[in-house]
Amino acid sequence: MSVRGFGAIVVAVFVTAISATAQQPAQAQRGSVDELAGLWKAQRLFGPVARGPLVIRRTGSSYSADMLGRTLPVRVDRAELFFELPNDQGKFRGRLQDGGTIFGFWFPANSPTGMVRTSPVTLRVVGPNRWGGRLEPAEDDTFTFYLLARKRPDGSMGAFLRNPERDMGALWRVEGLVREGNVVKLIRKPSGQSAESEVATGTYTPEDSVLALYFPQRGGWYEFRREAGESNFYPRGRNPARYIYSGAPLALDDGWPTATLDDVGIDRPAIEKMVQSIINTPMESTHTLQVDGVLIARHGKLVLEEYFHAEHRDKPHETRSASKSMTATLVGAAIQAGAPLKLSTPVYEIMNGGRFPANLDPLKRAMTLDHLLSMSSGYYCDDSDEKAPGREDTMWESGERNFYQFALRLPMATRPGEKAVYCSTNPNLALGVLERATGESPLYTFDRLIARPLKIRDYGWGTDPGGNPYGGGGAHFLPRDFMKIGQLMLNEGRWEGRRILSKEFVARASSPLYKIGQRGYGLGWWYYDLPYNDRTVRAFAALGNGGQNVFVVPDLDLVIAVYASNYGDRILFAIQDDIVPKQILPAVK
Repeated sequence: MSVRGFGAIVVAVFVTAISATAQQPAQAQRGSVDELAGLWKAQRLFGPVARGPLVIRRTGSSYSADMLGRTLPVRVDRAELFFELPNDQGKFRGRLQDGGTIFGFWFPANSPTGMVRTSPVTLRVVGPNRWGGRLEPAEDDTFTFYLLARKRPDGSMGAFLRNPERDMGALWRVEGLVREGNVVKLIRKPSGQSAESEVATGTYTPEDSVLALYFPQRGGWYEFRREAGESNFYPRGRNPARYIYSGAPLALDDGWPTATLDDVGIDRPAIEKMVQSIINTPMESTHTLQVDGVLIARHGKLVLEEYFHAEHRDKPHETRSASKSMTATLVGAAIQAGAPLKLSTPVYEIMNGGRFPANLDPLKRAMTLDHLLSMSSGYYCDDSDEKAPGREDTMWESGERNFYQFALRLPMATRPGEKAVYCSTNPNLALGVLERATGESPLYTFDRLIARPLKIRDYGWGTDPGGNPYGGGGAHFLPRDFMKIGQLMLNEGRWEGRRILSKEFVARASSPLYKIGQRGYGLGWWYYDLPYNDRTVRAFAALGNGGQNVFVVPDLDLVIAVYASNYGDRILFAIQDDIVPKQILPAVK
């Protein structure tokens, strides 16, 4: 999704370079662009600045918060506690739980790297009328650039930029470097009728071997330093050892039993070959597939867990639009738990307090929650149509603080249920329907009905400018945790014996109710017929930009999760077209 329109830039600090200085080409002439040949890395940390101990006190009916050496007033509104740090450093909302704790969410400061993502916070009793804990956001907000510069046959310096967080190098079409004295310019490849232009300008300091480039929309100056051969630019270093499967993944208290590939009937040599091919992938272009993780579970047991490019099991990963599947799962869990909600619930009736607005368009009167989750609402909101008033980027750039109200005002293009059009506004409004039905933020509903039963502890939901969780994409989860929604669906809605979703909801969500493009779509899940030996097997998947995939194959009792960082690049389809059907499925016996 677009990252434009997000608040003020926070104070940032440079991260100390971690690599040894690589040797410059022996033939490089001092003062020439040839001195810049090689691999460079820059990384900046944008917070969160606010972290550490947090104490909330109660005096009579009033509350106060103690954090970062400040005592702050706490506002109480409908049993919820709210406070904000000054200078937009972050804010908290939470409420007292039956067990005596305060559970809530921290909203960090705005960042130039993307949307604000909330993280859960639990404060425990530390004394009479006192609750305390540590605010430790699940992830630091970092932005990383790798710059690979290589001399072309014509003598110019070709270059490409790899950015694992947003893939900005591909979006900017970076293709080269030019140098005039110690002034350096990063050049963009022409597109259509546009001429070659600058992406960033900066300086090169030969004495320190520092290349400094200024990216105005990404926080300012970045200091690039040379990278050694073991750089995380490569899947596992420039000269990786041969991969050998090491057995069952580490068993943790996270709800995943583990086993070996052999235990569940998956051919080990075939999987070793697949992993080795990822490790051997040459990083030659921004259009090279960058796989960050591959996980496989069969018969309810996690049997493979491999990470690349310094990603790991304890680092939350971007899920982009794959979290639309989590939005649908949350709605299904609320219905199963008894919320006054059905898939047939009329959207405008519930969003208007139980009765339809006067003079409502008859097409809007017919719209239901099912239409939102299946993206068949009829709104004029195609994300691929720049003219569509409900397009996701248009919504983020609108200045509207409440995206639910933005959606309700949209014009209709077709009758609800007539056809499905890919539009992130739809699942996001489904969270608004959920909030009106339950009377609580979907953040609390998610934690109670999904996160706690599935032991999902570290996560971050993106929010709209008004602080509402964004249901259209962009949530961050640990790789193991996000894969759990696939296993939950495979289990027909049960997790460790507890029913989270009804069988009927799972069946509808995973069915090809509509077609979006050439692919079947249910309620937040895409439908596939995958080749397997001499037949096809039914599968459904959560899919997100960049290569975020959770495939469920019921006939094989199999869940596959692949995470990647090719945002906005069609190479991401190699996961669903090659890695899953041609490399992993043939290994399943």
